[in-house]
Amino acid sequence: MKKNWTMNDFEAVVVGNGEFPAHPIPLAVLERTPCVVCCDGGADALIASGRLPDWIVGDGDSLSEANRDRFQERIRRISDQETNDQTKAVSFLASQGIRRIAIVGATGKREDHTLGNISLLMEYQQMGLEVVMLTDYGFFVPAVDTEVFDGFPRQQVSVFNVDAVQLKSEGLKYPIYDFRCWWQGTLNEVEGDTFQITAKGRYLVYRTYEPKG
Repeated sequence: MKKNWTMNDFEAVVVGNGEFPAHPIPLAVLERTPCVVCCDGGADALIASGRLPDWIVGDGDSLSEANRDRFQERIRRISDQETNDQTKAVSFLASQGIRRIAIVGATGKREDHTLGNISLLMEYQQMGLEVVMLTDYGFFVPAVDTEVFDGFPRQQVSVFNVDAVQLKSEGLKYPIYDFRCWWQGTLNEVEGDTFQITAKGRYLVYRTYEPKG
């Protein structure tokens, strides 16, 4: 799993039905990535921004009637109620042989959807995919065992433990440990150009785009 990325790394972008991105970094990724797949209503926001989807994936319940008619040949309806639209879009891309995926528009609006969408990154990692979720403030990557991450001084970092043990860090302002509550790994800070997390197991890492002011 690649923990560090550039804007040209991705084969596809999934646009969720949360808040459409406004920050220049997720917007630049959206512009540069060759394939854009929308989760139902996410297509309405994408189209309103002047962009067009390559595919619209989901059960069709949140897409406007006008866009259902306009893009009916690009819609892939998946009625499975055991997965949400984000996972349907990611699984669709995986079925096309696409492995490097960025997700935007997955946060904001309903907080329960936001938490669910973020947690699913761990499942996508287990599918063998390289997935990064970009928000208007920073980005999430799933990680397992010992990893080295790019950073910069005063970059803000949060580590969310899933099932990892023997947690340690190098290059962060506050050393991490075997915490179990998610808040215990938040509000950390990078001291140099990289940092390392040593662990056995899975965790999520969030990094901001900008240094702490």
